[in-house]
Parts: sequence; C-alpha cells; structure tokens
Amino acid sequence: MLTRSDDYIEYCRETAKHARDPHDLSLRGRDRKSVTQQIHEEIAVATGLNSSDDLVDIGCGDGTMLRIATLAGVRTAIGLLATEEEVAVVQRFGLNVKQGLTDYLPLDDSSASVVVCNNVLLVVSREKVFGSLREIYRVAKPGARIFLGEIPRAEQQDPTPDFATRRELLSYLYRQHGPRTWFGMVRRFAYQQVTGRPSVLNSGTKISFWAAPEEFISMAQAINLQLVRCWECWQYPTRSNYLFRKPELAK
Repeated sequence: MLTRSDDYIEYCRETAKHARDPHDLSLRGRDRKSVTQQIHEEIAVATGLNSSDDLVDIGCGDGTMLRIATLAGVRTAIGLLATEEEVAVVQRFGLNVKQGLTDYLPLDDSSASVVVCNNVLLVVSREKVFGSLREIYRVAKPGARIFLGEIPRAEQQDPTPDFATRRELLSYLYRQHGPRTWFGMVRRFAYQQVTGRPSVLNSGTKISFWAAPEEFISMAQAINLQLVRCWECWQYPTRSNYLFRKPELAK
C-alpha cells in the first residue's frame, strides 16, 4: 500500500538526506541551475542589493542568493532553511545558514536591510502566512527592501497524480522522468521495506497558499509594509513577485 503525505518540511529533510548536488535544495530540478542563477541575479537588481546591505534570505535553497550577495560585498548575508539536514549541506560551502521557519525567524529585530523570501510562501499553510509576514516585518530594518516572490495568483492543481500502489508510481516515474529517477525511488522503497517503514510518497508539489495580487498586497499593507511594485514571474506566468519597503522611522 502506498500512502501520500504533503508534509513539506519532511520533504525538504528527505531531499537533503539524498542530495547529490546542493542545487537539489533549490527544488527546481538539476537541469535548471542557470534558471536559479538568473532568478536570483534579478532579485539582486530588483532590491538594489549593494555593499551597505545586511541580507536575509528565507528559504535560501542551495545558497545562490548568498553567493551573489557575497560577490556584491554586502556587510552580512544569512540564509534560513527549514531543516537541520539542509543547513548541514549548505554550510559545507562556507555559507552562513541557520534553521528557521517563516513564522519563527531566529534573528534579531531590525537586523536586515534586504529580506528575500522567494518560492517559499506558496508552501506555507494559509493560517501561518500572516504570522510569517509579521516576522519578516520584525527582522527588517526601517527602510528595508523586502522581496516576496513566486506567489500563485489562484489555486493550482497538484501536478503529481495519486497512486494506489508502488507499481503505479514507479511506472509513472519511468515514463515521465526516466530510469535515474525510477531507480532512486526503487532504492527508497527498498530502504523503507528493510527498515519496516511504510511506503510514503511525498512529492513536495502541493501548493498551500495562493492569493490574488489585491489580497496579498492588502495582507502586507495590514502590517504596514509599503508596496513598491508587483510584476509577473517570467518563469511561472501564473505567479507574481512583490517588492515592498518597511517605512522609515518618523523623524
């Protein structure tokens, strides 16, 4: 029997445990490193990242944004990941990374002049998104630029079908993704069988949060973030990017 799970944190943990390339943590696919690089270079331009900045990247993946920030000569750059397993992978490359979740950031108040949270909020449960925005506001310095990216504008169907048996899943993986992915899942099933664990499919593809631009902007404005601009993602036309600013302190 095959059980389905939509526990995204556990999916991140398992991805890190089996990662052969740190880019696996970006969750975009091994053949999309250039896309990951381009997306983060564009974020750096959008936020005006420069040598006077203190960057926080929430859900930093393989650390691409942190590397770009280092090359830009920023004062500090710290990344946050959902699990200690992911942190261990990225720390091997000398990057400053901590474990933390969007609604509980292990950072001081007003510590970041640039906050990036890209391709993350869409996997946060709706009831935790407002708390996540409050945490982002808390760690941002007055005047900070805040990039919140790849927010779906409407509900999207999970692209991963449901499977009743392991055989069905393995057949699908072989047809859609080839023998390498198929063999990886065979190994995982074999490990689960040897250790007596149940066969669980956790695809990591379910989207938990979406909002039309008017709704999301309203949510951000409710905690006093100021909209700078909103635009469509070129890589996902059904999603939007947002640049906000935390107001300066009144003089």
